[in-house]
Amino acid sequence: MTKRLKLWNKGFTKETHLSVLKTSETFKRKKLDNFKKWRDEMKRLGKIRSVYPIFIKNGDLAELIGVILGDGHIESFPRTESLTISCNSENKGFIRRYKNLMWKFFDKKPYEGRTGRNVNCIRLRVYQKNISKRFKIPSGNRGNIDFKTPYWVLKKREHLIRYLRGLYEAEGSFCVHKPTCTYKFLFNNSNKSLLENVYQGLIVLGFHPHRSKCQIQVSRKEEVYKIKKLLKFRQY
Repeated sequence: MTKRLKLWNKGFTKETHLSVLKTSETFKRKKLDNFKKWRDEMKRLGKIRSVYPIFIKNGDLAELIGVILGDGHIESFPRTESLTISCNSENKGFIRRYKNLMWKFFDKKPYEGRTGRNVNCIRLRVYQKNISKRFKIPSGNRGNIDFKTPYWVLKKREHLIRYLRGLYEAEGSFCVHKPTCTYKFLFNNSNKSLLENVYQGLIVLGFHPHRSKCQIQVSRKEEVYKIKKLLKFRQY
């Protein structure tokens, strides 16, 4: 009977074992790809994608772009990219909706889990190539990006509504204080280009927003309820 050899590195990763980390760094330095033959075979069998087509421009894409700009982050790696959307763990509807949208566009189930010390934060994450290119959203810190609403979104009212919904689901709030007759539909963000996108988008839809340094607000009672209903804000 042939005795099977036990692999010394079985079950370890470069994050949990120094020798695995050293091997990984050596391969990277020498530009060796230990998985090339396996990866090529998986591509041939259709188990790994080799083509990453541009996303279809529709309402779902417009809304997902809005959420990514508000609560998302695209990170680049040597051979792939990741998209992460951060969610409030208590907002089950938000998690379910955008997990399904990510699944639809990437054709793979996003990872869902808590990371770090913030137990109230759920992160939805997916890895794939050319994420930034296909969304046309720069990778890295989204707080510093200069992003203009895509023309195809502005051209169609339904797409603009979905785009604004994504932004508001990520960074918006609805406030009513009847004793003082105060009604607010708010969008908060420190990125000037996103504030401008929301401000101009609301005007295109016929509303009268007010803009301050880090906030866009609609304050007329009838408009507050109208925009909330139009965007289907927090309706899952």
